[in-house]
Amino acid sequence: MLKKALLYLLFATLALVLTAGIAAYLILRLALAPGPDEWAARVKAGPFSVDVGVPTAIRLATSSWFAPWIAGRTVETGFGPVQFGWNEPTATLELHCAPCSATVPSLGKTPIRVDRLKATVRRDAGTLSGLLEASAPGAVTTEGTGDVVLRGRWDGRLTQKNLQLDIRADNAPIVHWYAVLAPDLPELKRARIGGTMGLRAHVVLPGGTYSLTPQLEGFTVDGLGTEAIANARTSCGPASRLGSESWLARSVISAEDQRFFNHPGYDLTELAASLEVNQKASRTERGGSTITQQLAKILVTGGEQNADRKLRELLYAVEMEQTLGKARILALYLDNAPWGARICGAETAARTYFKRSARNLEPAQAVWLASMLTNPALAVRKWQQDGNINVERATKVADGVRGITKAQRDALLKSVAAAKFAAP
Repeated sequence: MLKKALLYLLFATLALVLTAGIAAYLILRLALAPGPDEWAARVKAGPFSVDVGVPTAIRLATSSWFAPWIAGRTVETGFGPVQFGWNEPTATLELHCAPCSATVPSLGKTPIRVDRLKATVRRDAGTLSGLLEASAPGAVTTEGTGDVVLRGRWDGRLTQKNLQLDIRADNAPIVHWYAVLAPDLPELKRARIGGTMGLRAHVVLPGGTYSLTPQLEGFTVDGLGTEAIANARTSCGPASRLGSESWLARSVISAEDQRFFNHPGYDLTELAASLEVNQKASRTERGGSTITQQLAKILVTGGEQNADRKLRELLYAVEMEQTLGKARILALYLDNAPWGARICGAETAARTYFKRSARNLEPAQAVWLASMLTNPALAVRKWQQDGNINVERATKVADGVRGITKAQRDALLKSVAAAKFAAP
């Protein structure tokens, strides 16, 4: 009799729990169901999946009557595990993500990973605001070992269709940015990195479009040994020995790095422009790397598409500007740049494609070669199939060549438009 009573009690309890769970699921589904044209996302809650109106969920999570209920709970997200907290005196929601990661398509498929990310959220109707902290516990740099924290503020405007965020990261030593965003870079243990950086960003969700405005001051790097590159010999064939006034050098600068003689190894204006173009195209159509960064990629870092490689490349580029100077950087780039399958270096490219030395190239031939650098393999295939390369790009390169007269430019544009060179 006692066993039957216990079994009955057990089944009754299970039934009650199951009923309560189903009721909670139905209430949650009804409360968070996306409205017409509302930004929606699918969320997993235990064994269940439910479509949630994101703006509705944000309003609910930041309300003083609901937020205390989720405090202490952790939710698995696409960025990492997020734990919620609630600060009652300030009516502020707290979110802790550790580790936290996000993929930035322009930096490759490998996510950027932060050890700890903390955000606070306050809401006033459709306006949001809060603080941000990104940290790297026990970071190792030439400065020593210790916790590193980056701080900033953010504001948001919430509508039924999207969330627009304006983020302002405080100025901090550049070495701290590296310690947080790329703590495993071997260069951090030997590179002495000077200068500070702040950041302004505008992000629109759910589209994921963004703009970045970094503000760098006094960026210096030493300790990487790039002075040894000054005497590096190319494995691409004979050195071209071209000066910066040669037609090919001018054309390459026009094609790859218009502000080469004015930037310190990186070009923030070009970087912002490339981010905008690539987002609109949903693929990498315009690179933001300078000739110095490209040289660092060719000689040191390799071409793997990830954020760590980009950050390493930047360190080497900044130091090379200080140890090599513009003339040597340009010469090394011309002697090592890729110009097609198993073809690299300006001299080898000129002799392969035009049967003459790089210093004896006609102006239109120089423009033709420079135009190929964006994608040499594709340019060669098009040349072989159509008898021409990208004429629109070649015209743009010719028009951007600096240090020539108007008459020379007009003649160059005319010869490029009429150019027909035998395919390799």
